[in-house]
Amino acid sequence: MTFAEFLDQVGGMGRFQFIHTMLLSIPLVLMAGHNLLQNFTAAIPGHHCQIHISTNSSGYPNTTWPLEASDLLRVGIPTNSKEEPEKCWRFVHPQWHLLDANSTKANQTEAETELCADGWVYDTTTYTSTIVSKWDLVCERRKLRDMAQSIYMAGVLVGAVVLGGFSDRYGRKPLLIWSFMQMAVMGTCVAFSPNFISYCIFRFLSGMALSGFGLSIACLVVEWIPTKYRTITIAVTGFVYTLGQILLAGLAYGIPDWQWLQLTLSVPFFVFLLYSWWFAESARWLLLSGKASTAVKVLQRVARVNGKEKAGASITTEVLLSNMEKELSTAKASYTISDLVRTPAIRRIFCCLSIVWFSVSFSYYGLAMDLQNFGVSIYLIQVIFGAVDFPAKVIVTITMSYIGRRISLASFLILSGIIIIINIFVPSDLQTIRTTLAVIGKGCLAAAFNCTFLFTTELYPTPVRQTGLGFGSTMARVGGIIAPLAKMMEDYSAALPPIMYGAAPILSGIIACFLPETLNVPLPDTIEEVENRSRKKTVEEIAQEKILLQSPDKALFKEAC
Repeated sequence: MTFAEFLDQVGGMGRFQFIHTMLLSIPLVLMAGHNLLQNFTAAIPGHHCQIHISTNSSGYPNTTWPLEASDLLRVGIPTNSKEEPEKCWRFVHPQWHLLDANSTKANQTEAETELCADGWVYDTTTYTSTIVSKWDLVCERRKLRDMAQSIYMAGVLVGAVVLGGFSDRYGRKPLLIWSFMQMAVMGTCVAFSPNFISYCIFRFLSGMALSGFGLSIACLVVEWIPTKYRTITIAVTGFVYTLGQILLAGLAYGIPDWQWLQLTLSVPFFVFLLYSWWFAESARWLLLSGKASTAVKVLQRVARVNGKEKAGASITTEVLLSNMEKELSTAKASYTISDLVRTPAIRRIFCCLSIVWFSVSFSYYGLAMDLQNFGVSIYLIQVIFGAVDFPAKVIVTITMSYIGRRISLASFLILSGIIIIINIFVPSDLQTIRTTLAVIGKGCLAAAFNCTFLFTTELYPTPVRQTGLGFGSTMARVGGIIAPLAKMMEDYSAALPPIMYGAAPILSGIIACFLPETLNVPLPDTIEEVENRSRKKTVEEIAQEKILLQSPDKALFKEAC
């Protein structure tokens, strides 16, 4: 018997699998919120320099937002060509003559100006408080805002590398519990950060925790689900993540203060921590880690929950070991990232998936973290960007189930890249069309993300599944870190960022064609099993070529028919 058959014996897709998957999916709602949180907590409100107040009160009058009189504005703040207040400059000396109706723009430009020296006045009509207004991350300090997001993504990256390896070594469940606790504590600390440096440190640690529980949830879900139900299960968890994106827009709209919004998304992890003790450790991992007796107890517990207590009682340590002898004989006690490049088949999978993970994330976050530049309500565009994932993931679930993982992944990647590049040629005044194309492109990338996640868990064998998924997540975070840097290239040419965001998925879509198909294929339990599958396929292809060479007439006849 294979492990998949043991899983069917204790209930297959039974009550335990439903409850287990549901409880594991709930944290994914807030996972989406933390990933995109800075769209709102670091939103840039309207602002202008604080105006001088002289000691005799005869200098500049101090103004608060919003400014109702442009004449009053001109007393202390220059205006740009659109008659909007300059954000980073103010007049050095009073310019009372600008109140004259006959004053011209030239009079204003000739006046001496200086950088803001006494702080800024912020528009609080949309956001009562953000980290930008709290620590004045505007003008010369604006780059610190982008740096904060990069530091968070760096934390997610480090978490994927470090915690992914810990999960393969110490188990999925212990890492999940630790990650929930770390996210709860660090996320709460973010809200009470006394300064920008501590904010970045706590966000970094929150990013690490997010990687930890994200990877553990993925493995615990996949490793307890029978082969034929894996696609729909991963699709459901993908829908939960999408729901989190929409929920984030509602929470941000109702909670305009960044500290309260941060707390709202962090405190629930204390609840997740409390019920996480109920989760079952992966029996696959326990068995391949030399803990067969514990694996038997876990399988028997699952059998009881599924109403298969008699079937579970028949599973003993001796039965499990004797049936899994082949897999256990080739399993190593410890695996490292070097095992991902040691053998040919795994190495090819590793290289292809690394490029795919990077490209999907690079383009995805290039679009998703730039909501303020769409020219519409940031809350509305967040809802639209989240809602488009539902039809996208329904379509990719259908294509993965009937066409296969490889074709689905390659198709959505290439399509998203083409749409992003086409958007370059749409005139800027056609904002609705540009936004629509961006939304469709983002939907294709979300579908590709869903497919990549499932594909990765199915391609890697159990001993290195978490490590492989962790490295894939690492490459995704590298893409997330580089995406804002690519945005800076628009200083040289406005077309450069979208060209990069479009070219990356097209290239990775072509590379995805070199991956083996996993539709209706059982999860591999050893590296040797993956290698044997690859060699078997090669032998079959060679045999087919020999048949064609030996019977050319028959082959031509079949092709003609």
